[in-house]
Amino acid sequence: MSGSAPGPDGVSGNAFHGPVALQTGAGSTQHVHHHHGSEPPSPLDASADELARAVWTQWQEEAGLRQLMEPPPLPPRWRVTGRDLSGSLGAATAKGRWARFEPLPGLAAVTRERLRAGGGLDELHAVYGGLASGRLLLLGTPAVGKTATAVLLLLAALRHRARPDLSAKERARVPVPVLLTLDGWDPAREKPTEWAAQRLSREYTLFAGRGGRGRARQLLESGRVALFLDGLDEVDGNKLRGAMVTALSQAPCRLVLVSRALEAVLTAKRSARLGSAVALEIQPVESVEATTYLLDQLPDPAPAAWRALTDRLLHAPDSAVARALAKPLAITLVRDIYADDGPVDELLDSARFNTSTEVENHLLDHAVTAAYTPRLGTPAPSWSAETAERALRFVARRLADEGSRNLRWWHITGWAEVRPRRLAMWALVSVVCGVPTFVVMWLASPTLSTVLLAVPGAVLGGWVAGDRFAELSDPQPLQSAGWRDIFTPGAIVSGVVEWLVLGTAATLSAPLLPGPAWLCFLTTLPLGYTGMLVTGRGHQIVAGVPLLSAGAGSWYDDVREHYNRPPLQDTRSVGPRDVWRHHLGLRLVLGLLTGVAVGLLAGPLVAWFLGSPLGALAAFSSALLTAVMAGPVCNTAVATAATALQLSAREGTPVRLMAFLEDARRRNLLRATGPVYQFRHARLQERLARPR
Repeated sequence: MSGSAPGPDGVSGNAFHGPVALQTGAGSTQHVHHHHGSEPPSPLDASADELARAVWTQWQEEAGLRQLMEPPPLPPRWRVTGRDLSGSLGAATAKGRWARFEPLPGLAAVTRERLRAGGGLDELHAVYGGLASGRLLLLGTPAVGKTATAVLLLLAALRHRARPDLSAKERARVPVPVLLTLDGWDPAREKPTEWAAQRLSREYTLFAGRGGRGRARQLLESGRVALFLDGLDEVDGNKLRGAMVTALSQAPCRLVLVSRALEAVLTAKRSARLGSAVALEIQPVESVEATTYLLDQLPDPAPAAWRALTDRLLHAPDSAVARALAKPLAITLVRDIYADDGPVDELLDSARFNTSTEVENHLLDHAVTAAYTPRLGTPAPSWSAETAERALRFVARRLADEGSRNLRWWHITGWAEVRPRRLAMWALVSVVCGVPTFVVMWLASPTLSTVLLAVPGAVLGGWVAGDRFAELSDPQPLQSAGWRDIFTPGAIVSGVVEWLVLGTAATLSAPLLPGPAWLCFLTTLPLGYTGMLVTGRGHQIVAGVPLLSAGAGSWYDDVREHYNRPPLQDTRSVGPRDVWRHHLGLRLVLGLLTGVAVGLLAGPLVAWFLGSPLGALAAFSSALLTAVMAGPVCNTAVATAATALQLSAREGTPVRLMAFLEDARRRNLLRATGPVYQFRHARLQERLARPR
């Protein structure tokens, strides 16, 4: 399958409705197949097909950024681990027992002999799709390529699902693999399917509507989705890891769990084992494979320095450089750092590099410089290598202080002192909003009392704005940043109905109120707009705005929950900078619209009583003040950009910090999971965070 998303217009699923295999004799297994016959296709099958297309698009792009597509990746190799982690192979393969899952269409049931033989990616996919228990542990030492193997397995599973020789009924039994990280899950509060359904409803827009989370849960419970779960080793504490593993044993879908071997062993010692799982350990790269990978990217014949290196790999497999280059991370770093004519043979100096760790540290120390060194045929970097390394070292130290691998851009506001931003916003709002307000008041009443009211009012308004802006520095969940998050269908209907009811009521009361009918509907239009915001997820935008903040309080939360869908943007599969830019633009536009709403409310009323000129000035000044308070003052993306200015002055980091982080991702120094950045590997983060 080249370039096209998987999941033709077939159906998807691996529904398990009871035992699917029965042992009928020594060494023989009888499979009980599901008979679809004349059964109509399930509505869930269309959702599974759409999910398959979304997952394929997402991980094709991410695999390209991780250099898993071009050049062709190093072939992963695996074998059954000898560590005490899981049950017997007989339990995993249903030898003499009931089988939990039948083999996927086109694949055979996995035997103990097949598992003991080990293999590469094709064999790994055969194990994934033919394992009776449906439980797979992918283990390995640091930097051995566990996550990369999981990504390649996921893509292989999607290709298998899109095979043209599968019928629609067969495709209906092939689950859609989704790769999630385990951070943020508390198994004491949520079952695996509930947690995973929530993650799916946030990450994929096809689950965004009302009932989307329930549909995602149905896909999981019917086996139409297979969970690939990464980052067990990054979960803090053996107790929590053990609780996760225990809870996952009861999950109704196929599972692939990825972890460092050490943390998996520590978890298993607490009697927390993934029931009937088979534990496969990713093997180091063989010298022949490493040599082939390196030489395939060089001119023929290879330069002398590279020939010396590859000769050492082949003929001295126990040397420091050969042991270091047994890991995919080190191999790709060698190719990134040294050009075709580069002094790669310096790695053979045993006086400088006596151990494999010293070789790895040397490569990690040069990773940033290599990524930001101008190369022929590629665009010149926007930042120097010195600036890039300084910025990434600062980021690594901050994450180390937080004890986290996840760089959440909306937490950057806590990386610098908040007082300068508070004072800057205070001054900005006092001047930008205070001057027009003073002009309006002076034109209406040119007296000393106007001055005594307007000046303190501007200062007080600026102080309130500064305080609200400073609140964004506290750690908080990422607010919704999607139009559909805020203006849900239910919220739109609620707002329109509210406007029509209020406008009609005002019109019928016209004998008691001055003004024509059009004025009644015009002045109530902002209230309908506000009704949309407070019924949806935009209530924070109008909180504290006079006349428009009714319903913005917590007492209205139950109504909001009735109309709302799960927010999309806190784990959406688009990149972090995309979420930041969307968040920035949307909140500014909504702030402007809120200002216009206030202007429409105040302007016509003032114009009716005091004349059109003053009405226009009142509309302008009130709209400006409200737009500033509801827009940039309450915008986390604006606060992040302001913090970046502080960090640039204090730490020498780039002014356009979000653009830099995205550029570092494109250069394979960072990677993205939804709106969160991570360093390419934990070893790189640890190396950059060390004191110099």
